[in-house]
Amino acid sequence: MEKQTQTEVIIIGGSYAGLSAAMALGRARRRVVVLDSGQPCNRQTPRAHNFITQDGQPPQAIRDRARQQVLAYPSVTVVTDEAVAATRQGTGFVVSTASGVVYAAAKILFATGVKDLMPAWPGFAECWGISVLHCPYCHGYEVGDQPLGVVGNGDLGFEFARLLRQWSPRLTLFTNGPATLSPDQAQRLEQAGIRIAEAAIDHFDHTAGHLRHVVLTDTTQVPLAAMFARVPFELPCLLPVGLGCVLSETGHIQVDEMQRTSVPGVFAAGDATTPMRSVAVAVAAGSKAGSFLNHELVAESL
Repeated sequence: MEKQTQTEVIIIGGSYAGLSAAMALGRARRRVVVLDSGQPCNRQTPRAHNFITQDGQPPQAIRDRARQQVLAYPSVTVVTDEAVAATRQGTGFVVSTASGVVYAAAKILFATGVKDLMPAWPGFAECWGISVLHCPYCHGYEVGDQPLGVVGNGDLGFEFARLLRQWSPRLTLFTNGPATLSPDQAQRLEQAGIRIAEAAIDHFDHTAGHLRHVVLTDTTQVPLAAMFARVPFELPCLLPVGLGCVLSETGHIQVDEMQRTSVPGVFAAGDATTPMRSVAVAVAAGSKAGSFLNHELVAESL
């Protein structure tokens, strides 16, 4: 039988939610191993916003400081490694890593985030998180009143464009083909001064990720400071699915108010569980998950 390193909680994912949970558990004097592959989804984003005390800080700086503070608790270990297998063993779980180390614990927390799936437009991926943005609450203020774009069509495009109008009146909705807006929606956008561009997008003209123009297939060049887009995603770690965790209709790991999944003993927190993607939301969810993990361990021991 392979040698196993025993701990109480294994946290898979060492970014904001994972480290926040580790701190809560470390303060509860629980033995915790955090496995982190080092690939956060916002690694290309220069600044994080809408997070009190950390507004405008580089995401990597926030993670580095968080790791330093978490490691001040001697019962917490952070390991740079990738979890590649997870199975139930008795009343607990066994997790194997890419380096061949095997960990055993009573509980698992998945804080693995999401993997954004980039459209094929040249330049889009290079601008993602820099000037092609997903959240106006996180990044809209910095580009306020500048020429902005929104990629979308139909009801989703209408709602996103209407929302972005709060940040700038100089707004274009790119439907990337014939608009599927209702007549009422088109009229309301026009009345709000929002331009609708129906030609297909060809590429994103940029300098080091900073958008200059969106170029359409009809050769039109639209100067923009930023483009807002919602892209599809996938879970970068399928171990929760392998353990039987139910996914929501949106493809996230389904959790309850205490961050418990559908599998007893398995918790999840952060971007993998909610469309509300922000550092502040991930930190809050991680802290809550850590607290309720400790509550479960206490309840099961007494």
